[in-house]
Amino acid sequence: MKPLKKKVSITIDEDIMEKIKVLAEEEDRSFSQYINLVLKEHIKRSEDAEK
Repeated sequence: MKPLKKKVSITIDEDIMEKIKVLAEEEDRSFSQYINLVLKEHIKRSEDAEK
């Protein structure tokens, strides 16, 4: 079963938003999917660095 999603509202810099849109399009993902992917990878790297 897929994990439940929560809606959140964040404020990000316009240049960051535009770059994320481009990167998401390149991977054929939605903006939201791409942000989730990036955050998951960041969390995994952070947790691995703590070990």
